[in-house]
Amino acid sequence: MKRGGGNKKTAAAADGSRDPGALRRLGPAAITALAMAFVAIRFVSGARDTLARTRDGACVALEPAALPQVVQSGAPPDFQLPDAAGRSVSLSQQRGHPVLLNFWATWCPPCVDEVPSLEDLARRLKGTDMRMLAVSVDDDWDKIRRFFPKGSDIGVLLDTSHNVPKTFGTEMFPETFLIDAAGRIRYYFNNKRDWSRPEAVACLESLR
Repeated sequence: MKRGGGNKKTAAAADGSRDPGALRRLGPAAITALAMAFVAIRFVSGARDTLARTRDGACVALEPAALPQVVQSGAPPDFQLPDAAGRSVSLSQQRGHPVLLNFWATWCPPCVDEVPSLEDLARRLKGTDMRMLAVSVDDDWDKIRRFFPKGSDIGVLLDTSHNVPKTFGTEMFPETFLIDAAGRIRYYFNNKRDWSRPEAVACLESLR
């Protein structure tokens, strides 16, 4: 019986949380270190929550619209389209990366207004895991090459069939869809936006 009592005493001594005097026996420096560690843990946790809210808020600040009914499930239709070099690019190839998918045309005035901000965003996305696909519904590459005489950092694709936007439920331009790394449509923007705003990058970062 004495041996058992001794074990309980030892266990209690080892567990400071069961000994009301344990904190009193710690020196001031140790108590300060414990307090600082607790504050640091709370700060990191709070910072993560704040960052998540900030990134979500960044998307909201860009004023998204309700998703078109055909894509309200969040699963975007896949497609394969050529880029300016003739390479075939599919949406499904982008899985694992946040994607900004834009539908536009050189003959569309609000699209033309939006392009400079898209180019600004494309430059800021260089070296990141975030992607931009700008699907043009022009009739041929000549019009696009004349529109970008010096080339562009935007990942332009050409849809001469004009059918791909319809699979996303839109025939109005410009239209933009933000797709997360898991391949689900998260946000939709009808008409032009200023993609040079800092919220644009923060919003895309939240889609990892």
